[in-house]
Amino acid sequence: MGFWDWLSGSEPQQPPAETADDELAAAPTADDIGAALTKVEQLVSDTAVPTVVRARALKVVATVRNTLPRLGLLGLGSYDAYSVVATATDYLPEAIGGYLRLPRDWADTRPVEGGKTALLLLVDQLDLLAVTMDSIYNAANTTDAAALITHGRFLTEKFGHAKAPELNLGDPS
Repeated sequence: MGFWDWLSGSEPQQPPAETADDELAAAPTADDIGAALTKVEQLVSDTAVPTVVRARALKVVATVRNTLPRLGLLGLGSYDAYSVVATATDYLPEAIGGYLRLPRDWADTRPVEGGKTALLLLVDQLDLLAVTMDSIYNAANTTDAAALITHGRFLTEKFGHAKAPELNLGDPS
């Protein structure tokens, strides 16, 4: 009961109860993720964005796009799958957006942390995202590569090491 409620003699009103849907934010859909990546591509297409930033950002975008169809191989609730989605929808857009909100001359010339400019800090962040997304993409592909290796071992075990027959195509002379 608040002070005003006490003075007026009225009972405080309770806010409506939250539902489970209100408590949990909906996970991004494939369309949401694709739209976020497209927005990043549009952000870095501006001529004010240095080439070094554009190239790194587009590399991350391409790796995320290549990884998305393989998320199921990582386990949809896994840390790696979450990292891919968060990179597309949050980490990458926020890093680039933070840089672009700064005046170019200031961002590219003034040290802001550890003697590095905002530009160099962004390049470091993009490199970290690129290495991480490459690692996750490799992990997703390793699943299928391991299955191929296992299947090859099965076939070798099943059919032995039979030598392929030599073909006699006849003597051309």
